[in-house]
Amino acid sequence: MIKGDRLRKLRLEKGLTQDELAEIVGVSKASISCYENETRAPKSETIIDFIQIFGVNADYLLGSDKIIKVVEDEEIPFKALTKEEVIFLDELKKNKMVYDILLEDPKKCAKLIKSKIG
Repeated sequence: MIKGDRLRKLRLEKGLTQDELAEIVGVSKASISCYENETRAPKSETIIDFIQIFGVNADYLLGSDKIIKVVEDEEIPFKALTKEEVIFLDELKKNKMVYDILLEDPKKCAKLIKSKIG
């Protein structure tokens, strides 16, 4: 079951009515209302549509405390992060020096790490 309050918030942030969102994802207005009131769960395909429309990951829609928004810039490619990857980055950020070095040249750092661990 997705978090209805989060879906409602995302819909309103995009300036969409329930009717408009329903038309975009191919369901009825009543279905959107049920998702927002958490009386009905959307199909997997509909959740994927929500992820793409709102630029969030599934964890957020399902109730995770972390949100990753997609920058709306066609020049910047993006990939969704797993929960483990988010935890890894959070831990990495605790060591600012290492984090800054990795950000400076990620490919070089990856090669260095690979050479050290085999």
